Formats: sequence, structure tokens, C-alpha cells
Amino acid sequence: MPGAEVLTRLPGLIDVHAHLREPGAPHKEDWDSGTAAALAGGFTTVLAMPNTQPAVTGRAALALSLDGAAAKAHCDYGQYVGAGAGNAEEAAALAPQAAGLKLYLDQTFGNLKLDDTALWFPHFERWPDDRPIAAHAEGKTLAAVILVAELFHRSVHLCHVSSREEILLIRKAKERGLPVTCEVCPHHLFLTLEDAPRLGAGRCEVRPRLATPADQEALWEHLDVIDCFATDHAPHTLEEKDSPNPPPGFPGLETILPLLLTAVHAGRLTLEDVTTRLHDNPGRIFGLPEQPDTFIEVDLDENYTLGAAGLHTRCGWTPFEGQPVRGRVRRVTLRGELAFEDGNVIAPRGVGRNVRNVQLNKEN
Repeated sequence: MPGAEVLTRLPGLIDVHAHLREPGAPHKEDWDSGTAAALAGGFTTVLAMPNTQPAVTGRAALALSLDGAAAKAHCDYGQYVGAGAGNAEEAAALAPQAAGLKLYLDQTFGNLKLDDTALWFPHFERWPDDRPIAAHAEGKTLAAVILVAELFHRSVHLCHVSSREEILLIRKAKERGLPVTCEVCPHHLFLTLEDAPRLGAGRCEVRPRLATPADQEALWEHLDVIDCFATDHAPHTLEEKDSPNPPPGFPGLETILPLLLTAVHAGRLTLEDVTTRLHDNPGRIFGLPEQPDTFIEVDLDENYTLGAAGLHTRCGWTPFEGQPVRGRVRRVTLRGELAFEDGNVIAPRGVGRNVRNVQLNKEN
């Protein structure tokens, strides 16, 4: 019919790296607002990071987080367990219930950094081979964790790769046949240090830090090395970001897809590049179950400007304020039920499922 709306159907997206701030900081985000933001961005599965308050490093904290998700999540979810200095045995016992094990090897938000390489060894020894290990590692630390993974004959997933040095190192590791995978975030693909003055001193704080235009171009040049796109959705309020000690992190769940679709229109990506890195590879690398009758519908040609107005994330801001984009999520269907339509979250709280689908024994 002339003038009829044409929408493009894509699979439900998977974000393997999101900070949903529950337990401990619901003023920034929680399972309710965070998974609402996920649906608005086209994500039907999110995997949550463990640097919460308390950190998810043991059975009690994992149960606390999963209880919150079971009650509030609008989409499917998983929860990482964090690697600590003395929790390798307990963490490994929780592997069946966990999205994966997260190692913090460089400074970020929270207190889970493992400064001593020897502290990594028990985790590589004990964590089951069929469950993913994800690492925050930058520069020489990234080289070190690739070496340690090879010494222990297991795979490692490298989070938020941001520099030319890192992507070239990962390429060499893959050429040698090492089982290394990696992800890149939208702020490293679409922002650089040159955007810092516009954003402001606090609002440009992120880990890894914004890099140079040359680093950014290296990521685009080596797109074939990148397995996943991931948001590293890390919400903090503007009051916190504008404070004398601003915490690092950007929200990203609702802005990554329009940014990538705009790059598709510019000829830098294809739709297949997007779905491969936001659905196919994340599902394969993290061993996630298929979601039957689940898809998103996108208007590829809608032009608009990104901004805080209408965002579902509780932090209420975006570093991409004022950015013109082309491509908008119109509808999300989760297991045959309409979950999101034209800015409105329809899926009720608690409809989301744990991707590991294992009941956790809550005894300490």
C-alpha cells in the first residue's frame, strides 16, 4: 500500500557487558529501569557486571542480585561473578548460575582490581572450561592475560578494547590460533579525546578512557577482529559526573543501535555486521539459549537526534546528546509477546528469564 510503513526485522540483541547497579545503587539504575532501557535499545538479553554494592563475588551476593532480577527484569538476563583475591573456589562453584567470570585487571569503578598476576592463576585453574572468562585488561595487562590464558589452555574474552595497540595484539593472537575473543563499545567507535572538551571534565570520564582518533580508526580498520559490540552501559547521575570526583562510565543501552545503524547508512558497516556482533557471536561465545519467536523491528530510515528526553535509563543523560542518527527501534517481541512499542515498555516486571535457568541454593 502506498505510504505504508516499512520496518526491518532483526533478531533480539544481546549485550554481554552492562552495569545495572543492583544491588546497592538504585538511584543510578536497577533491574527494572536497566532492562526497560535494554528493550528500548533493542536488547532482549543483558549480562550484568558484578562490581555492585556488595560486589557479586559469592553465593549470597549472587542470590541477592538474581532475586532482584527475577522480580523486576523486563527482558532476559544473566549475572557475572567477580574474581577476587580469595574467592576462586567459591566462584567456580557458582559457575553454573553465572553468566561468566569477570576479572578486573586495570582500574575501573569499584574495588575488584586484581593487582598481582599470581592472583589470576587460581581462577584460571578452577573456573570451568565450558564457561566464559571476561577480562577488563588494557595495554600490557591485555598482553599478560592473553599469555596467562594460553598457559592454562583456555579461552578469554577481552572487554571494551579501545586502542590500536590492543586490537593489533588481538589480531596477532588470533592469527596464532589462540582462543581469544573481544568486544568494542560505542563510545570508542564514535567518540575520541577530541570530544572531551565538549563533554566536560567529568562527563568524559570512562574506563578505558576515550582514545585518540588514530586509535578509533584502528578499531574500524580491524573490524574483522572484533567479535562483539557491547555497550558497557555504566550509568551514573549527572550530579555524580559533575562532582569533583566523577565516577567513570557512560550509559549506552539505548544509543548503540541507532549509532551503528547510522554507520550502516554511511557504508562503514552492514546489517549483517551488526547482527553478527550483537546477536550471533555473543550467543555463541557466552553459550546463551535461543529465544524463540523473539525479534526487533526497526525503521532504518527514521532520522532524529539522540538526547536525554525519553530515555528509560534512570541516570537520565547520554554523552551522545545532540548526535543526529538514522534508524530507530519501533517494536520488540519477546517469546511471541509484544515487549516494547514506540517508546513504551509493555513487558511487565519479572517476565525476564535467567539465561542460566538454574535455581540458586541460597544457603551461605
